[in-house]
Amino acid sequence: MDEIKIQLKGISKSFPGVKALDNVNFAVRKGTVHCLCGENGAGKSTLMKVINGLYKQDTGEILIDGKPVEIKDPIQAREYGIAMIAQELNYIPEMSIEENVFLGRLPVKKYGNVDWKTVRTETLRFLEQESLPYKPDQKLKTLTVSDIQMLEIIKAISYNAQIVIMDEPTSAITNREVEILFQKIAELKERGVSIIYISHKMEEVFRIADDITVLRDGTVVGTKPASELTLDKVIAMMVGREMTNAYPKEHVPIGETIFEVKGLGCKGVFKDINFHVRRGEIVGFAGLMGAGRTETMRAIFGLDPYDEGSILIHGKDTKIKQPSDAIANSLVMLSEDRRRYGIIPIRSVMENASISSLDKFFYGGHAHRQLERETVQKYFGRMNVKTPSLETLIQALSGGNQQKVLLAKWMLREPEILILDEPTRGIDVGAKFEIYKLMTELVEEGKTIVMVSSELPELIGMCDRIYVMNKGRITGCLEDPEEFTQELIMRYATGTQNMEVQ
Repeated sequence: MDEIKIQLKGISKSFPGVKALDNVNFAVRKGTVHCLCGENGAGKSTLMKVINGLYKQDTGEILIDGKPVEIKDPIQAREYGIAMIAQELNYIPEMSIEENVFLGRLPVKKYGNVDWKTVRTETLRFLEQESLPYKPDQKLKTLTVSDIQMLEIIKAISYNAQIVIMDEPTSAITNREVEILFQKIAELKERGVSIIYISHKMEEVFRIADDITVLRDGTVVGTKPASELTLDKVIAMMVGREMTNAYPKEHVPIGETIFEVKGLGCKGVFKDINFHVRRGEIVGFAGLMGAGRTETMRAIFGLDPYDEGSILIHGKDTKIKQPSDAIANSLVMLSEDRRRYGIIPIRSVMENASISSLDKFFYGGHAHRQLERETVQKYFGRMNVKTPSLETLIQALSGGNQQKVLLAKWMLREPEILILDEPTRGIDVGAKFEIYKLMTELVEEGKTIVMVSSELPELIGMCDRIYVMNKGRITGCLEDPEEFTQELIMRYATGTQNMEVQ
């Protein structure tokens, strides 16, 4: 099984101000899973876009089955048997499921009319095959992010591709769906399909990888069989240094209650939400997808309405009807979906960072741009944001650097209470460590943090207390970090905490 399916030789790619790929050599064997690891900005997604025809390399060549090929665009890539599931979901909300599945390849009849009967039949077959309870004509806007992610996976598989690129495919799907995906990957391998898999979740990498390649700063650090590597070795290759402690949590004196939520409810979404956060405390929120964590935080921040209950800041009942009310009361929120609710893609990194603090840079009827630049630069330094310049469009940055820009945006407000919803989703271990370190610095300064996360190890590693939600309610609160375990959290998250352990 050592037959090489796709090989890249001497691939280089530059953008204004940055060399994204530098003489990259990369080969994937037929019928194997080849995992690509590296920090955000290492060049992983750029390399995959070269393979998929979204970018044209400056130098180097691509060989499929030993023959040089020129891939001009994704349509041509598909003709060569390449399919890609992108990291950021790009979909049209008003499009139906069947239109999405056959986008760009609608079957036509003899006289050029679309063969909708075939579209409907094939879509139904895919949905039944994947046990998705949806109708082919249902619009994508009615689906959850995880279901849209599964549809993207189904679409890629439906192309009968021989090379499938999966860029962070599990970032927005449930554990059950992850198992379904891994089952699909096993089936594809049996059919001789080669899979290039990008993930920051190291447990996934070591579970499914046959080979691992590590990229750093646009160059290949090394390629080895997964059996010859350990987690520590891969991380050291990625960041260029040993990481002795993944969670830099420090003991911080806990002060008085700063933030409290009492009896918060929204009909059909969440009910009877009661929790409090004290000065210097990191409080976690755990739960399975659909438990109501994000919906609760959105309501608290004023993005969505709530029907009952109250929010208290420093013991005072605080009316928050919109985000500006929350910000005025020193409460900010980092959204879980940075692409949809966080960044403004066509604006510069500086504009994205300063947009919530423009009042600081306008006085005397004038915008003081130099002060704005200096302030943004200071916070970018603290966040270690990697950007060619302050004028670079934020959409040109890696996911991890986009996230750090959004954190810098809220740091400019000098908030007292921070709600961080999935702050490390789709971010590499090095960037995660920097965000954890910043969280520790913030609570040392006396701020309070509410951290929503689907990654139990980071909740256990970073939190002083953990609330767990199930079906829109808080089912438990773990008070002692010494007693935090993934098993206990999962029992509360699944509503089985009162059942006998067999």
